[in-house]
Amino acid sequence: MKEHADKKSLIDSIKDTIKFSKDGSAVEILNDKKLRSELIDELVWNSAFSPSEEVRNMSRFIIRLLGQKLGNGPASIFEVYKARGEGKIKGFTVPAINVRQLSYDFARAVFRAAKKANVGLFIFEIARSESGYTDQRPSEFAAAMLAAAIKENYPNPIFVQGDHYQVNGKKYKEDAAKEMKGAKDLLQESIEAGFFNIDLDTSTLVDLSKTSIDEQQKPNFDVAAELTKFTRSIQPEGIDVMLGGEIGEIGGSNSNEAEMRAYLNGYLKEIGKISGISKIAVQTGTSHGGVPLPDGSIASVKLDFNVLEKLGKIARDEYKISGCVQHGASTLPADLFDKFSKVETSEIHLATEFQNMIFDSPAFPESLKKEINEWCVKNCAAERKSTDTDQQFLYKTRKKANGPFKKAIWSLPQSARDTITEALEEKFVFYFDKLNVKNSAEIVKKYVKTANVAVKAPTSGGIKEAFEGAD
Repeated sequence: MKEHADKKSLIDSIKDTIKFSKDGSAVEILNDKKLRSELIDELVWNSAFSPSEEVRNMSRFIIRLLGQKLGNGPASIFEVYKARGEGKIKGFTVPAINVRQLSYDFARAVFRAAKKANVGLFIFEIARSESGYTDQRPSEFAAAMLAAAIKENYPNPIFVQGDHYQVNGKKYKEDAAKEMKGAKDLLQESIEAGFFNIDLDTSTLVDLSKTSIDEQQKPNFDVAAELTKFTRSIQPEGIDVMLGGEIGEIGGSNSNEAEMRAYLNGYLKEIGKISGISKIAVQTGTSHGGVPLPDGSIASVKLDFNVLEKLGKIARDEYKISGCVQHGASTLPADLFDKFSKVETSEIHLATEFQNMIFDSPAFPESLKKEINEWCVKNCAAERKSTDTDQQFLYKTRKKANGPFKKAIWSLPQSARDTITEALEEKFVFYFDKLNVKNSAEIVKKYVKTANVAVKAPTSGGIKEAFEGAD
């Protein structure tokens, strides 16, 4: 893949395929075939790996303009969830897919699976913590997802989501102003990058030392309300960013009706008349990534579907939000997945199983796997519990290697990437079927509002040359 070290090299590479309007706010495609067969691969590679920050930013900017031009611009799922909260649509569960590694090839596999069954309702997401340890800032992540849609000629807008945009409870107690500034800065960065769906996770602020449930949830809903107001103040014109809330930290005790009512009643009072959250994450008995056993296998989980069904019904009937969100689900047994849509789960988050499929694929080079394991032993030793076996330790820490080994994983031989992504594509076909989102592109067409959002040009400049000669 051609890696551009400066802006002139990049501009020379694109000039016969696309050109900018004079004001730089749009692009014209001169050669669609070349764009999809060659240039988009080059742009996404440079958006992640060019040694020049200027080239990386310009590549992401170009991809974003191309996405809007081709109907693959980032969109908000807000109107779909609003319709579901109002009882106009039902019977499906939207998969939210965390992408930690091999991002471009991974997303292409999702789009291929989606096109097979006319699927429009699925979300690409990355958590605040994942963005750090996978070395994928919002602008890079969004660019990879948009580029994959362009490559696969996907015909719909796409949904990109910030998952677990968390306010850290310990840090908040130490310096609330600093922690809130960090949360707001991330929201600003993400929305500018095209993340028009955000999960506000303030559940770490729940104060169980208080006697009443209202008092316990108050820090949670107060901060969620403040972040909601901030989001509404910065969202692009024509876009309602879809927001989610959370009442119980995933991996803790199962959520209940009293907690949800305390959170929602307090939150809605605080936000007043502005649009609030569209979904609420609850704890049902799962944990992120599953619980590894000494041999490296995953412990069985008793998931309480009654929580999802009961709380989801209250959320829709009384609060007009789409329902409940299930986190930590990808490592669950396959025979459970058709139950989520039957109890009207609004959204389900899927992550670790995809990472497992990549790392544990027979096509993944043993030499690279050995190098990653050695890196984990050296760099993650402090995270190892005295009771951990080697298998447990590596299972829990190898996610941290995604950033340091990002380029190596993207650079796997084509045959290896093909084998891995074929398996991923098959898995996505399974999820789309079981979660009942086949033919959901029709729902997207009916409800989703798209807007020609002004895209922020790279602050480092260097775009002017690309406009020269534009009509």
